[in-house]
Amino acid sequence: MTKYRKYEGYLYILPWILGFFMFTVAPLGFAFYVGMTEWDTFNAPKFVGLQNYKDLFQDEYFLSSLWITVKFAILSIPLGIATSMFIAIMLNSKVRGVYFFRTALYMPAIVSGVSIALLWKWILDKDFGLLNLILSKFGIPAVGWLSNPDMVLPSYLIMALWGAGGGMLTYLAGLQDIPSHLYEAADIDGANAIQKFKNVTFPMLTPIIFYNLIMGIIGAMRKFTDAYIIGGAGNQGRFYMVYLYENAFRYFKMGYATAMAWVLFVIILLLTLLVFKTSSAWVFYVSEFSNKKEKKRRKKEVRHAK
Repeated sequence: MTKYRKYEGYLYILPWILGFFMFTVAPLGFAFYVGMTEWDTFNAPKFVGLQNYKDLFQDEYFLSSLWITVKFAILSIPLGIATSMFIAIMLNSKVRGVYFFRTALYMPAIVSGVSIALLWKWILDKDFGLLNLILSKFGIPAVGWLSNPDMVLPSYLIMALWGAGGGMLTYLAGLQDIPSHLYEAADIDGANAIQKFKNVTFPMLTPIIFYNLIMGIIGAMRKFTDAYIIGGAGNQGRFYMVYLYENAFRYFKMGYATAMAWVLFVIILLLTLLVFKTSSAWVFYVSEFSNKKEKKRRKKEVRHAK
Protein backbone atom coordinates (compact mmCIF):
# COMPACT_ATOMS: atom_id res chain seq x y z
CA MET A 1 0.00 0.00 0.00
CA THR A 2 2.82 2.40 0.87
CA LYS A 3 4.31 2.22 -2.63
CA TYR A 4 1.14 3.88 -3.98
CA ARG A 5 1.20 6.75 -1.46
CA LYS A 6 3.70 8.74 -3.52
CA TYR A 7 1.09 8.95 -6.29
CA GLU A 8 -1.58 10.45 -4.00
CA GLY A 9 -0.31 13.99 -4.50
CA TYR A 10 -0.50 13.62 -8.28
CA LEU A 11 -4.04 12.29 -7.92
CA TYR A 12 -5.09 15.36 -5.92
CA ILE A 13 -3.71 17.81 -8.48
CA LEU A 14 -4.90 15.76 -11.47
CA PRO A 15 -8.00 18.00 -12.07
CA TRP A 16 -5.77 21.08 -12.23
CA ILE A 17 -3.27 19.35 -14.55
CA LEU A 18 -6.06 18.23 -16.88
CA GLY A 19 -7.59 21.71 -16.87
CA PHE A 20 -4.21 23.33 -17.53
CA PHE A 21 -3.53 21.17 -20.58
CA MET A 22 -7.11 21.30 -21.88
CA PHE A 23 -7.80 25.02 -21.40
CA THR A 24 -4.30 26.57 -21.60
CA VAL A 25 -1.71 24.44 -23.37
CA ALA A 26 -4.02 23.01 -26.05
CA PRO A 27 -5.56 26.41 -27.01
CA LEU A 28 -2.09 27.99 -27.14
CA GLY A 29 -0.85 25.22 -29.39
CA PHE A 30 -3.87 25.57 -31.66
CA ALA A 31 -3.46 29.36 -31.76
CA PHE A 32 0.20 28.95 -32.72
CA TYR A 33 -0.88 26.74 -35.62
CA VAL A 34 -3.73 29.05 -36.68
CA GLY A 35 -1.31 31.98 -36.78
CA MET A 36 0.51 30.22 -39.60
CA THR A 37 -2.60 29.48 -41.65
CA GLU A 38 -5.04 31.24 -43.91
CA TRP A 39 -8.41 30.45 -42.32
CA ASP A 40 -11.82 32.06 -42.66
CA THR A 41 -13.47 29.66 -40.12
CA PHE A 42 -15.74 28.29 -42.87
CA ASN A 43 -13.18 26.35 -44.89
CA ALA A 44 -10.28 24.17 -43.81
CA PRO A 45 -7.17 26.08 -42.70
CA LYS A 46 -4.50 26.48 -45.36
CA PHE A 47 -0.94 26.41 -44.03
CA VAL A 48 1.06 29.47 -45.15
CA GLY A 49 3.97 29.40 -42.70
CA LEU A 50 5.22 32.82 -41.60
CA GLN A 51 3.42 34.68 -44.38
CA ASN A 52 0.91 36.24 -41.97
CA TYR A 53 3.72 37.72 -39.91
CA LYS A 54 5.44 39.08 -43.03
CA ASP A 55 2.18 40.65 -44.22
CA LEU A 56 1.65 42.33 -40.84
CA PHE A 57 4.66 44.60 -41.18
CA GLN A 58 3.62 45.58 -44.69
CA ASP A 59 0.10 46.49 -43.54
CA GLU A 60 -0.21 50.24 -42.96
CA TYR A 61 -3.31 49.77 -40.78
CA PHE A 62 -1.46 47.32 -38.57
CA LEU A 63 1.44 49.74 -38.13
CA SER A 64 -0.85 52.73 -37.52
CA SER A 65 -2.99 50.85 -34.97
CA LEU A 66 0.17 49.70 -33.17
CA TRP A 67 1.54 53.25 -33.10
CA ILE A 68 -1.76 54.67 -31.80
CA THR A 69 -1.77 52.06 -29.02
CA VAL A 70 1.88 52.70 -28.12
CA LYS A 71 1.30 56.48 -27.96
CA PHE A 72 -1.72 55.94 -25.73
CA ALA A 73 0.28 53.62 -23.44
CA ILE A 74 3.23 56.03 -23.17
CA LEU A 75 0.95 58.88 -22.09
CA SER A 76 -1.82 57.12 -20.16
CA ILE A 77 0.29 54.85 -17.93
CA PRO A 78 2.32 57.58 -16.13
CA LEU A 79 -0.76 59.83 -16.10
CA GLY A 80 -2.85 57.11 -14.49
CA ILE A 81 -0.15 56.23 -11.94
CA ALA A 82 0.34 59.87 -10.92
CA THR A 83 -3.42 60.57 -10.70
CA SER A 84 -4.17 57.43 -8.69
CA MET A 85 -1.33 58.17 -6.28
CA PHE A 86 -2.43 61.79 -5.84
CA ILE A 87 -6.03 60.76 -5.11
CA ALA A 88 -4.85 58.10 -2.64
CA ILE A 89 -2.68 60.61 -0.76
CA MET A 90 -5.61 63.04 -0.58
CA LEU A 91 -7.90 60.32 0.78
CA ASN A 92 -5.37 58.90 3.23
CA SER A 93 -6.63 61.11 6.02
CA LYS A 94 -9.20 60.94 8.77
CA VAL A 95 -11.64 63.61 7.69
CA ARG A 96 -15.38 63.61 7.65
CA GLY A 97 -16.90 61.80 4.67
CA VAL A 98 -13.60 60.23 3.53
CA TYR A 99 -15.21 56.78 3.18
CA PHE A 100 -17.89 58.20 0.88
CA PHE A 101 -15.26 59.77 -1.38
CA ARG A 102 -13.22 56.56 -1.42
CA THR A 103 -16.28 54.60 -2.50
CA ALA A 104 -17.38 57.20 -5.05
CA LEU A 105 -13.95 57.38 -6.68
CA TYR A 106 -13.62 53.61 -6.80
CA MET A 107 -17.05 52.98 -8.31
CA PRO A 108 -16.09 53.83 -11.95
CA ALA A 109 -13.49 51.04 -11.84
CA ILE A 110 -16.18 48.37 -11.35
CA VAL A 111 -18.88 49.71 -13.69
CA SER A 112 -19.38 47.93 -17.02
CA GLY A 113 -16.97 49.10 -19.73
CA VAL A 114 -19.77 49.28 -22.30
CA SER A 115 -21.93 51.60 -20.20
CA ILE A 116 -18.91 53.80 -19.44
CA ALA A 117 -18.09 53.98 -23.16
CA LEU A 118 -21.65 55.02 -24.02
CA LEU A 119 -21.56 57.64 -21.26
CA TRP A 120 -18.30 59.12 -22.54
CA LYS A 121 -19.56 59.05 -26.12
CA TRP A 122 -22.31 61.42 -24.98
CA ILE A 123 -20.00 63.54 -22.80
CA LEU A 124 -17.59 64.08 -25.71
CA ASP A 125 -20.26 64.74 -28.34
CA LYS A 126 -19.45 67.95 -30.20
CA ASP A 127 -23.02 69.29 -30.38
CA PHE A 128 -24.79 67.91 -27.32
CA GLY A 129 -21.93 66.73 -25.08
CA LEU A 130 -21.61 67.72 -21.43
CA LEU A 131 -17.93 68.65 -21.75
CA ASN A 132 -18.52 71.20 -24.52
CA LEU A 133 -21.50 72.56 -22.57
CA ILE A 134 -19.24 73.24 -19.60
CA LEU A 135 -16.57 74.80 -21.84
CA SER A 136 -19.17 77.08 -23.43
CA LYS A 137 -19.86 78.59 -20.01
CA PHE A 138 -16.29 79.91 -20.09
CA GLY A 139 -16.58 81.21 -23.64
CA ILE A 140 -14.59 78.34 -25.17
CA PRO A 141 -15.94 77.20 -28.56
CA ALA A 142 -17.11 73.62 -29.07
CA VAL A 143 -14.31 71.09 -29.54
CA GLY A 144 -14.65 68.12 -31.89
CA TRP A 145 -13.28 65.64 -29.39
CA LEU A 146 -14.00 62.62 -31.57
CA SER A 147 -14.56 64.28 -34.96
CA ASN A 148 -11.16 66.01 -35.00
CA PRO A 149 -8.32 63.48 -35.51
CA ASP A 150 -5.94 65.62 -33.43
CA MET A 151 -8.29 65.49 -30.42
CA VAL A 152 -9.04 61.75 -30.43
CA LEU A 153 -6.00 60.73 -28.37
CA PRO A 154 -6.51 63.52 -25.76
CA SER A 155 -10.14 62.34 -25.51
CA TYR A 156 -9.05 58.80 -24.66
CA LEU A 157 -6.55 60.13 -22.13
CA ILE A 158 -9.37 62.03 -20.41
CA MET A 159 -11.40 58.82 -20.36
CA ALA A 160 -8.44 56.93 -18.92
CA LEU A 161 -8.52 59.18 -15.84
CA TRP A 162 -12.06 57.98 -15.16
CA GLY A 163 -10.69 54.62 -13.95
CA ALA A 164 -7.98 56.10 -11.74
CA GLY A 165 -9.97 54.98 -8.70
CA GLY A 166 -8.99 51.37 -9.33
CA GLY A 167 -5.31 52.17 -8.89
CA MET A 168 -6.15 54.51 -6.02
CA LEU A 169 -7.26 51.57 -3.89
CA THR A 170 -3.90 49.81 -4.13
CA TYR A 171 -1.98 53.01 -3.37
CA LEU A 172 -4.23 53.63 -0.39
CA ALA A 173 -3.45 50.17 0.94
CA GLY A 174 0.26 50.84 0.38
CA LEU A 175 0.11 54.18 2.19
CA GLN A 176 -1.55 52.62 5.22
CA ASP A 177 1.09 49.89 5.28
CA ILE A 178 4.03 52.31 5.57
CA PRO A 179 5.58 51.96 9.07
CA SER A 180 4.87 55.01 11.19
CA HIS A 181 8.38 54.98 12.69
CA LEU A 182 9.78 56.09 9.31
CA TYR A 183 7.72 59.27 9.47
CA GLU A 184 8.70 59.73 13.11
CA ALA A 185 12.37 59.49 12.15
CA ALA A 186 11.78 62.01 9.37
CA ASP A 187 10.13 64.40 11.87
CA ILE A 188 13.15 64.08 14.17
CA ASP A 189 15.42 64.95 11.23
CA GLY A 190 13.29 68.04 10.57
CA ALA A 191 11.92 66.92 7.21
CA ASN A 192 9.08 68.88 5.67
CA ALA A 193 6.10 67.40 3.75
CA ILE A 194 7.90 67.37 0.40
CA GLN A 195 10.99 65.71 1.88
CA LYS A 196 8.81 63.10 3.61
CA PHE A 197 7.14 62.26 0.32
CA LYS A 198 10.46 62.11 -1.55
CA ASN A 199 12.40 60.09 1.03
CA VAL A 200 9.72 57.98 2.72
CA THR A 201 6.34 57.85 0.96
CA PHE A 202 7.48 57.48 -2.64
CA PRO A 203 10.16 54.79 -1.97
CA MET A 204 7.68 52.82 0.13
CA LEU A 205 5.11 52.98 -2.67
CA THR A 206 7.47 51.68 -5.37
CA PRO A 207 6.20 48.05 -5.00
CA ILE A 208 2.68 49.36 -5.68
CA ILE A 209 3.95 51.47 -8.58
CA PHE A 210 5.70 48.38 -9.93
CA TYR A 211 2.48 46.37 -9.80
CA ASN A 212 0.37 49.14 -11.35
CA LEU A 213 2.98 49.70 -14.06
CA ILE A 214 2.79 46.05 -15.11
CA MET A 215 -1.01 46.09 -15.06
CA GLY A 216 -1.04 49.45 -16.86
CA ILE A 217 1.12 48.11 -19.69
CA ILE A 218 -1.15 45.10 -20.13
CA GLY A 219 -4.33 47.18 -19.96
CA ALA A 220 -3.14 49.93 -22.31
CA MET A 221 -1.85 47.53 -24.94
CA ARG A 222 -5.12 45.56 -24.78
CA LYS A 223 -7.43 48.58 -24.93
CA PHE A 224 -10.61 47.57 -26.72
CA THR A 225 -14.10 48.13 -25.29
CA ASP A 226 -14.44 51.92 -25.32
CA ALA A 227 -12.31 52.23 -28.46
CA TYR A 228 -14.56 49.77 -30.32
CA ILE A 229 -17.76 51.54 -29.26
CA ILE A 230 -16.61 55.16 -29.54
CA GLY A 231 -14.05 55.02 -32.36
CA GLY A 232 -12.55 58.28 -33.61
CA ALA A 233 -12.01 60.36 -36.72
CA GLY A 234 -9.25 59.51 -39.18
CA ASN A 235 -8.83 55.97 -37.77
CA GLN A 236 -7.28 57.55 -34.67
CA GLY A 237 -9.61 55.44 -32.54
CA ARG A 238 -8.59 52.20 -34.22
CA PHE A 239 -6.43 50.72 -31.49
CA TYR A 240 -4.51 47.49 -31.92
CA MET A 241 -7.17 45.26 -30.39
CA VAL A 242 -9.91 46.92 -32.45
CA TYR A 243 -8.03 46.16 -35.67
CA LEU A 244 -7.39 42.61 -34.46
CA TYR A 245 -11.11 42.17 -33.78
CA GLU A 246 -12.02 43.54 -37.21
CA ASN A 247 -9.70 41.08 -38.94
CA ALA A 248 -11.07 38.15 -36.95
CA PHE A 249 -14.82 38.82 -36.92
CA ARG A 250 -15.48 41.31 -39.73
CA TYR A 251 -13.10 40.13 -42.44
CA PHE A 252 -12.86 36.51 -41.10
CA LYS A 253 -9.07 36.52 -41.45
CA MET A 254 -8.63 34.36 -38.39
CA GLY A 255 -5.04 33.34 -39.15
CA TYR A 256 -4.02 36.97 -39.68
CA ALA A 257 -5.76 38.07 -36.45
CA THR A 258 -4.10 35.25 -34.50
CA ALA A 259 -0.71 36.36 -35.80
CA MET A 260 -1.54 39.85 -34.52
CA ALA A 261 -2.38 38.36 -31.14
CA TRP A 262 0.99 36.60 -30.96
CA VAL A 263 2.82 39.81 -31.88
CA LEU A 264 0.95 41.62 -29.11
CA PHE A 265 1.83 38.83 -26.68
CA VAL A 266 5.53 39.16 -27.52
CA ILE A 267 5.42 42.97 -27.14
CA ILE A 268 3.74 42.77 -23.72
CA LEU A 269 6.10 39.99 -22.63
CA LEU A 270 9.20 41.99 -23.59
CA LEU A 271 7.92 45.14 -21.88
CA THR A 272 7.06 43.17 -18.73
CA LEU A 273 10.48 41.51 -18.66
CA LEU A 274 12.11 44.93 -19.09
CA VAL A 275 10.21 46.30 -16.10
CA PHE A 276 11.15 43.25 -14.01
CA LYS A 277 14.79 43.56 -15.11
CA THR A 278 14.99 47.20 -14.04
CA SER A 279 12.92 46.82 -10.86
CA SER A 280 15.94 46.09 -8.67
CA ALA A 281 17.19 49.63 -9.34
CA TRP A 282 14.05 51.49 -8.26
CA VAL A 283 11.71 49.19 -6.29
CA PHE A 284 12.30 49.25 -2.53
CA TYR A 285 10.80 47.13 0.23
CA VAL A 286 10.43 47.89 3.93
CA SER A 287 13.35 45.70 5.05
CA GLU A 288 15.69 47.05 2.36
CA PHE A 289 14.64 50.62 3.05
CA SER A 290 15.15 50.29 6.80
CA ASN A 291 18.61 48.77 6.27
CA LYS A 292 19.61 51.62 3.94
CA LYS A 293 18.38 54.22 6.45
CA GLU A 294 20.34 52.51 9.22
CA LYS A 295 23.54 52.38 7.11
CA LYS A 296 23.11 56.05 6.21
CA ARG A 297 22.66 56.97 9.87
CA ARG A 298 25.78 55.04 10.90
CA LYS A 299 27.85 56.76 8.18
CA LYS A 300 26.73 60.14 9.53
CA GLU A 301 27.69 59.12 13.07
CA VAL A 302 31.13 57.98 11.88
CA ARG A 303 31.69 61.29 10.03
CA HIS A 304 30.65 63.30 13.08
CA ALA A 305 32.88 61.18 15.32
CA LYS A 306 35.86 61.95 13.09
